[in-house]
Amino acid sequence: MRVSRGRERPLTVHHLNQLLLVCSLVLLVAVAAVRISSRSGLPSLLVYLGIGVLMGQDGIGDIHFDNTELTQVIGYAALVVILAEGGLGTTWKEVRPALPSASALALVGVGVSVGVTASAAHYLIGLEWRQALIVGAVVSSTDAAAVFSVLRKIPLPARVTGTLEAESGFNDAPVVILVVAFSTAGPVEHWYVLVGEIALELAIGAAIGLAVGWLGAWGLRHVALPASGLYPIAVMAIAVTAYAGGALAHGSGFLGVYLASMVMGNAKLPHWPATRGFADGLGWIAQIGMFVLLGLLVTPHELGDDVVPALVIGLVLTMVARPLSVVLCLTPFRVPWQEQALMSWAGLRGAVPIILATIPMVEGVDASRRIFNIVFVLVVVYTLIQGPTLPWLARQLHLGGSGEAADLGIESAPLERLRGHLLSVAIPEGSKMHGVEVNELRLPAGAAVTLVVRDGKSFVPLPTTVLRKGDELLVVATDPVRDAAEKRLRAVGHGGKLAGWLGANGTGAGR
Repeated sequence: MRVSRGRERPLTVHHLNQLLLVCSLVLLVAVAAVRISSRSGLPSLLVYLGIGVLMGQDGIGDIHFDNTELTQVIGYAALVVILAEGGLGTTWKEVRPALPSASALALVGVGVSVGVTASAAHYLIGLEWRQALIVGAVVSSTDAAAVFSVLRKIPLPARVTGTLEAESGFNDAPVVILVVAFSTAGPVEHWYVLVGEIALELAIGAAIGLAVGWLGAWGLRHVALPASGLYPIAVMAIAVTAYAGGALAHGSGFLGVYLASMVMGNAKLPHWPATRGFADGLGWIAQIGMFVLLGLLVTPHELGDDVVPALVIGLVLTMVARPLSVVLCLTPFRVPWQEQALMSWAGLRGAVPIILATIPMVEGVDASRRIFNIVFVLVVVYTLIQGPTLPWLARQLHLGGSGEAADLGIESAPLERLRGHLLSVAIPEGSKMHGVEVNELRLPAGAAVTLVVRDGKSFVPLPTTVLRKGDELLVVATDPVRDAAEKRLRAVGHGGKLAGWLGANGTGAGR
């Protein structure tokens, strides 16, 4: 089977049915592979890339795919969805203290990484300066999905997670601008002109993203839609509008969609659990489709000559460029060396570099196929090395758990006809709610614990029931006291039953 730029025969209903069958089977296999990646500790992107390679011309599927333009378009669309999902899941209280350091990493850190990596590609590998700069720019963007797929079960200090999350959302924009600039014009004679253009595009994208996000959140809170299922669709439509508006205004659409989604994600929108679940599902589909397509685009038998260059460039990037950028950007903020070490090793490369590697191919840059192969090998090998070792490194640096009380996991579902909310509360390891009796929660009038799930069994608690770590609670609260009940639950989780008197007021991240 061959898929290329030209159509060899007209598309029929039979062909469409075959395509739908293949796509559905790929999705089912990919979803099943999520469990494999979660058990093994490997980032899921490697599993999806492997599926694409197996379906390709050197695999069992024997599908010949070489349409780089289509891959780039689909990759951009998938990246928009992934950034929107990431922005919706970003907690402002965690990110706000890390914004200065994350911004420094996303701007200055990217510049340092590009310079060091491009120099290595030129002097050690022998690439021309234009090609070297493209490689340096392409691999300078970190990937949040790859990082947090490994670290999602490890409680890290808020500053670490906030910095990594914000950096991954911010650095895509300047990197895309750099790759496009190097691919279309080669090295820029006046570097300050390029810096000015990047700053202007980022400012335009940020302004449009914040404006669209605020207007969208305001509208969703004040305009009642006829069906709850429309709210998730509206949120994603608003996020895509931020991207399109930023791009049409010659700004950074990627920064726009991330900021707009972050604004909406922290705005207490109606039907938030459904919206969050919908966005999470779209994000998974975008990642699966994008990685499978990128796996199809690669030609495995052509990678042999580019393995050693990829390993050398990756080694410089991982052991020199990334640590140097972290030290230069984070030392002024007095970030402890343990956190700097973890963030240096946590600079995983995922979907973005492989997508960006298609830009020089579309622009017809010399040796662009070699650039793509080098980036592909680099991402696979170093993600395979860094991903499984990140939890181990976090433990060795004593960052696998902080001394602070763990924040409660609270989800809220509106009960519209009953004018109330159903709060699902998970008590994590280290929460100070452990050992507290139900009546010691001192919930406001209009809120009550109605059910406790412990060790897979549920029961209606008594006022004297002692709560334990690992318990899941169902709390019913009326509309007027919903926020107060959630605030009190978080306060007890952080300060114990005497939280109100001791001054702990539930400063944990929440929505």
